[in-house]
Amino acid sequence: MNRPHIICHMVMSIDGKVTGDFLFQPECVGATEIYYRLNRELNADGFICGRVTMESSFTAGWYPNLADYEFRSDRVDKKEDYIVDDLSGFYAVAFDTHGKLGWKSNKIVDTDGDPGYDGAQIIEVLSEQVDDRYLAYLEAEKISYIFAGESSIDVKLALSKLKSIFGCKTLLLEGGSIINGSFERADAVDELSLVVAPIVADKDSKPLFMDSAISKYELVKAENENGNLILNYKRVKY
Repeated sequence: MNRPHIICHMVMSIDGKVTGDFLFQPECVGATEIYYRLNRELNADGFICGRVTMESSFTAGWYPNLADYEFRSDRVDKKEDYIVDDLSGFYAVAFDTHGKLGWKSNKIVDTDGDPGYDGAQIIEVLSEQVDDRYLAYLEAEKISYIFAGESSIDVKLALSKLKSIFGCKTLLLEGGSIINGSFERADAVDELSLVVAPIVADKDSKPLFMDSAISKYELVKAENENGNLILNYKRVKY
């Protein structure tokens, strides 16, 4: 396979929602703790999130002043991938189509020091419509970036580069709904690792996959841990 093995790892409600106010209810505390534990135990090469999830979890909406940056005018190909020299082998992959995330370091700084996130080296996955000054900012911060599409991100191309350039064999897909859906439609979700909390979400909460296509999985493990279900599915291959 010319791409990493992808495990979609999420906390969800009984009715299949993965983002929303239900996550902050007491009934989700146990499920969230299990989720973080499994995140470490799955021992992947890193995790993938969309822009909104990365912003809410790590960047808190900060963004650089792009007027302070100027892209090198002598570069022949302005849409050439940029790879830093000191690759760590453990990555936080941000699918950030138009370059809207602001990072203050080239590695994730987790306030709790969680080994499933803290120190993960950031990789930005971009479309070719990104502002050149944003590329200059990423290079100034020594943040690797790769291009995977002209106006939108081609999931298969991005994953192929993550394997060939960075050597990623297994990555956790950790949402949200839009990026999960794009992976599912691209037939790029090999496993589901779900922690189901004993709660039903409200109407504004988002589903596991947005705009999904029909695909089939088989249940390979189901456990009850203090009222939370731990489910593992593998995709049925044809």
